[in-house]
Amino acid sequence: MTRSTSSITALSALLFLATVACADAQPESQPVPRPEPAAEQKPEQKPAQVSEEKGTIFTLWPLIDYRESPKERFSNLAILGPLFKYQKNGDDRDVALRPLFYTTSHAKEQASSSYYLYPVATRDKTPEADNFEVLQLFRTSSYRKQESEPEREKSTMLFPFYISGDSKQHGHYRAFFPIYGNIYERFWRDEYHFVMFPLYGSTVKKGTTTRHYLWPIFSTTSGENESGFGVFPLYGESHKEGVYQKRFVLWPFYTSESSGLNTDNPTRKKFIFPLYASTDSPKKTSRSYLWPFFGYTDDRGKKQEEVDYFWPFFTKVRGEKKNSDSYLPFYSHETFSGGEKSWYLWPLYKHEELKSENFGQEQDRILFFLYRDNREFWPKDGNERRRTAMWPLFLYRKSPEGVSSFSFPALIEPVLDKEGIEKDWAPLWRIYQRRWDQAGNSTSTLLWNLFWHERRGSDLAYEFFPFISYRDTARERELKFLKGLVSLKRDGGQEELSLFWLPFGLKWGDK
Repeated sequence: MTRSTSSITALSALLFLATVACADAQPESQPVPRPEPAAEQKPEQKPAQVSEEKGTIFTLWPLIDYRESPKERFSNLAILGPLFKYQKNGDDRDVALRPLFYTTSHAKEQASSSYYLYPVATRDKTPEADNFEVLQLFRTSSYRKQESEPEREKSTMLFPFYISGDSKQHGHYRAFFPIYGNIYERFWRDEYHFVMFPLYGSTVKKGTTTRHYLWPIFSTTSGENESGFGVFPLYGESHKEGVYQKRFVLWPFYTSESSGLNTDNPTRKKFIFPLYASTDSPKKTSRSYLWPFFGYTDDRGKKQEEVDYFWPFFTKVRGEKKNSDSYLPFYSHETFSGGEKSWYLWPLYKHEELKSENFGQEQDRILFFLYRDNREFWPKDGNERRRTAMWPLFLYRKSPEGVSSFSFPALIEPVLDKEGIEKDWAPLWRIYQRRWDQAGNSTSTLLWNLFWHERRGSDLAYEFFPFISYRDTARERELKFLKGLVSLKRDGGQEELSLFWLPFGLKWGDK
């Protein structure tokens, strides 16, 4: 036997062993998303097919990783591992230059979302609204309150220095804080007006006008059958005939309030800090003595009683919809309509449950975010979603469709479960990720596809760059060493051996 014949025999034997290893693969079922070079994956993504007839895989780690599946209308180009990405998934597009920006566009919905060095800046755009925000301090937005409206309402804010917007009743408005401004229908009030704040400022809410001079020292209140004044913190009073009465003296040492006088539940409150506090109404009676040392509440509206000793450490609640015992930091247990929650050695361990006919949730936490296991389930549909994270080691997720994923490490995801972290940052540090479904389809990646492995139905592909790569589909098998220095391919019944990256080689057998 010649040396070349021995090489062919050895390579054939290796191919045969690889073929036997995947002979028990399950038929193609639900697809599992292909791991991208950045190890980012979405349950709805579909991978490039492993056969060249259906798709293309080209890798030159870590410079380029390109994958395409025309059948699934999917392609992904990654350059320098997770740094640059361009992906097409049907009519959707994803473009990223991490961590500078990540943009997703949906052509069918005419919508897009972008993250710029998240959480520095974000933008969300739909046919109804366009919002751009920087650190929640600067924001521009335009939106339609109703689809029938041809024009959008616009607003701009550089909080707190500049605010502008449009009001249907008052038209366009601007505010240059603290010099001068008018603001309408924002920040939980109908109107704001100020001149050289805190020298003068006023607010309007439901017909009640409150004016401040040298805020918060001097104030007046006016409205229909309503008046009041205050010199904070010395004395203040206000009242609306038949509706409410309020008064304070040396706030917070003495306050009194009568509210809801025009309802079937008029309520009177009195607070002499810290000696005594009371609340009296047809539905509720409450007392507090030497707060926070002792207090009790009889809430007849909720059919619930509460006793507090040195609140919030020792409390007891008994009621129709809620029962709880708290001995913090040692133990706390609460049951309520549809669920329960417990603390053990706060903040060491917490357990929570929510249960209803249509939805259930169970969550376990250790030291807030050090470990968190959240399980959600829908009994009628039989679906389940799960998210388990341990900082900074791993993140595990399972979607209602039955697709599971595991990634390592997890530097921020256990603390902040945000889409911006998932898209813009997490792929930069995920060294390993695996994804699989209940049908046996799976995909894995290590070091941004230095090694990757994919099984989809009866198809199998893997690569350890640049040493070995292997593909096995219903039609053909291919084994390569050093990206094609030695290549052995089988197409039907035909075998082909190629050397030194040549596009042709020695063939035998019937095709």
